[in-house]
This record gives sequence, C-alpha cells and structure tokens, in this order.
Amino acid sequence: MYKGKARAYTNIALIKYWGKKNEELILPMNNSLSLTLDAFYTETAVSFSSQLQADTFVLDGRLQEEKAVAKVSRFLDLARQLAGTQLSARVESTNFVPTAAGLASSASGMAALAAACNQALDLNLSDSDLSRLARRGSGSACRSIFGGFAEWEQGQDDLTSFARPVASDHFEEELAMLFILINDKQKDVSSRDGMRQTVATSAFYPGWLQSTPEDLAALKAAISAKDFTALGSVTEANGLKMHATTLAAAPPFTYWSPQSLTAMDLVRDLRARGTECYFTMDAGPNVKVLCRRSDEAAVKEAFAAVFSPEQVITAHAGPGIQYL
Repeated sequence: MYKGKARAYTNIALIKYWGKKNEELILPMNNSLSLTLDAFYTETAVSFSSQLQADTFVLDGRLQEEKAVAKVSRFLDLARQLAGTQLSARVESTNFVPTAAGLASSASGMAALAAACNQALDLNLSDSDLSRLARRGSGSACRSIFGGFAEWEQGQDDLTSFARPVASDHFEEELAMLFILINDKQKDVSSRDGMRQTVATSAFYPGWLQSTPEDLAALKAAISAKDFTALGSVTEANGLKMHATTLAAAPPFTYWSPQSLTAMDLVRDLRARGTECYFTMDAGPNVKVLCRRSDEAAVKEAFAAVFSPEQVITAHAGPGIQYL
C-alpha cells in the first residue's frame, strides 16, 4: 500500500486563462496570472494497492459515478506512468469549496491529487514538474502548487507549460478578496465547453488574445510597484474582456446573472464614494471583489447590506501545496 495526502488551495486568476491550443495536453492560448487564496481548499488522500481491482473515487463522502472516476483514472495513469506501476488506486477527496460553481474547485482538487500522488509514489517531483502534472488534470491547477501570485507560462509543449511564483515583496499580504456567492449550483455551460465554443466562434476572441499580453505586463508591473490601483484596474478590465468574448460566441452565452450585475454595480458605487475596490469573475456567476485589507470591513459591510451573510466570504493570500 502506497499512501499520500495533500491540501491545495484555490486560486483566482487576475489575468484570465481562456482557451486551449492543445486540448489533450491542456496548453493554454495565453499566459495567466493568479492569486492563491486561503478560504477554499481541497484535501485529497490517495492509496495505491495490489488489493484493489479498479480505481475508485470518493468525493465529499460519496462514491462517484463512472464519468468522474474515468477523469481521475486518466490523471492517475500519468502518475502511474511516471512511477512505472500499474497499481489501482482509491482517491478520497474533500472539497472545502462549492464544486463547479465558478470557484475553481477543479484547480484545488487536481493540484491536491497531483501532490498526493507525488507523495504516495515517491515521485520526488520539483515544483515545476508537479505544476506540469497538475496542469494535465485541470489547467488552472498548475497555479495552485504555489502560494501568493503565480504566473502560468503557456509554453509550446508539455515540458514548457507550467506555473511559477511571481516575486511580490509580500504585496499580497496587503490584499483581501471577497467572494460574493451568487449561486453554488452546477452551471449551465462548463468552463471547458465555454472555452471551446468561444475559441471556435467568438468574433471578439482574436482581440482577447492580442490584448492579454499587454494586460499581463501591466499587472506584473503593478505587483512589482505594489500599486493597488493599477492591480485592480487591470484585473477588472481583463475579466470583463474575457466575459465579452462569450457574448460574441455562436450561439452567445453568459455566466452572469442579475445578482452578478448587482454586485458589479455595488463595486463601482463603492469606488465612486471613495472605497477603492475592483471585481473579477470566472466562468460562473459569482463575483470576486479585490480590495486593500484595510478596506475589507467597509467593503464587507456594504455587501452585507445587499446580500445575505452566508453569500459573502472573505479570503486572503493563501499558501502553496501542503503535505498532510
């Protein structure tokens, strides 16, 4: 019996990953940059044993169906290949984050599984190689290997596409992010399907690809200068651009809900009244609000007046992979 257990935290992209140039290897069309957060995480244990006849996958205490097991098995095959073993495995995962609600549970989930396999099979992977392995499970998982800010290099092939930490001189410790949970149900259009549809059909997608490197350079400059206004402005604009590409897809679609728009309006209103904050959204209706830690209480109070207390969750910069 070979056992491993790890915890990985979710990350939120400030410069978005949207679209793949290679579906099988999960190579992105553009670099992205994220902040790992402490509020949501996944703990995953894996045990490889000759006593097991087939892979099994238990998520949040429930034995998973064939489709979910198949996805995990495909990932386990990559780890087995590295270890030179054919042992079946039992994977037990607990999500401290609503699954498939646009809160990046796949990122923390696959990063935790990659690390648990690394430990169980004594793979002794470097951080870069662990990031590469995690990427094969879920693209954004490669960034959850690291705490704080991380940039995912799009690369040209399997060997060159991985995340690396972004030096920040502890700037992330000055930041807070509020999650406005609009909906924790499974979404209508998955990230994977949404990306595919956008890349193939959106009239706005070429503009997205053209402008993202400029956004990335501006965001890295903001981190280096500890310039919160620039950080927030670029984050908000880049997120809106990503969502604009879905409106120009054929057929058009959006992840926004009426409450998403309410949250965005509230952010703009707070800014107009002198409390500086900015929003971003991933492939789901939930809104993430970036602010200074010193303004966190004021921003939370404003949102608590409009949304119920359980809809507003505060997060700060989180750590990288933890072995348990």
